[in-house]
Amino acid sequence: MSITTTAPGEKKGVSRKAVLVMLALSVGYLLLSYLLVGFKTDQLALVGLVNFLYYITPVTRKFITGFSIFILFWVLFDYMKAFPNYWFNAVHIADLYQAEKAWFGINQGGTILTPNEYWQQHSTPFLDVMSGLFYLSWIPVPMGFAFFWFLKDRRQFIYFLLTFLLVNLLGFIVYYVYPAAPPWYVQQYGFDFVAATPGNTAGLSRFDGFFGISIFHSLYSKSSNVFAAMPSLHSSYPLIVFYYALRNRLGWAANTVFGIITLGIWFAAVYTSHHYVLDVLAGITCAACGILLFNGLMNRQGTLRRAVDKIVAAIQ
Repeated sequence: MSITTTAPGEKKGVSRKAVLVMLALSVGYLLLSYLLVGFKTDQLALVGLVNFLYYITPVTRKFITGFSIFILFWVLFDYMKAFPNYWFNAVHIADLYQAEKAWFGINQGGTILTPNEYWQQHSTPFLDVMSGLFYLSWIPVPMGFAFFWFLKDRRQFIYFLLTFLLVNLLGFIVYYVYPAAPPWYVQQYGFDFVAATPGNTAGLSRFDGFFGISIFHSLYSKSSNVFAAMPSLHSSYPLIVFYYALRNRLGWAANTVFGIITLGIWFAAVYTSHHYVLDVLAGITCAACGILLFNGLMNRQGTLRRAVDKIVAAIQ
């Protein structure tokens, strides 16, 4: 028994085993999500989209098989809600703020301000809109870049997604080893620890206000953990894209665009008080470490390299 789909030049058919695996994964994800973080309609939407792409054509099945690497990141990020990092280690608030001021403080009228405090006093509508647009790109740019590689080079598609996942795993480890409050938390709560603090749009609220929308309010209301500011993975993601663009010699136009996006997100992270400069530097370091580690692993002949080769072969 098989469920068949057709596409020119493609072998058709989905085995009974594959159907049962997809069913088990779908039901298992929904049940585990319900137990850990509660039921949400977007969980059904994710399961529906994955199953639709898996069954509709052989090409979309290959895409969603490879793209499951990104989905795994998203699921792990969501499940962090069930295990707040402040359960395991003390949250760094005052010491991080003081370190930022010591390293990157700006003298204004005899008072030392952090860069976040400086930009909070010198915000402009132009910078509000620009920063909001850069921050909105952190999901579409990596996803669009991954789709580009799926069409152009399936090996680079898998390499990019695995690097993305590895960088996130490194960042998640740091989140639990070094829980850190973002700049907006100090601006709102001071140096006192308040558990289960809800997400906050901070400076991005000015973007929402400028256009009369609530896009960032909706996004940050779903924040997994506000005490996960160090490292800034928002700063890591565009750097991974920029690296793969340079590595694969996509040309000056693409490199320029991705370079501007990278610098723009770094600036926006500080300008909107979502991250300290130290957080951004930690995000850059995390991305660099993840890239170097993945490249090192792929340069070795071993079990992991063979497993990656099998994934690439499965979606060719």
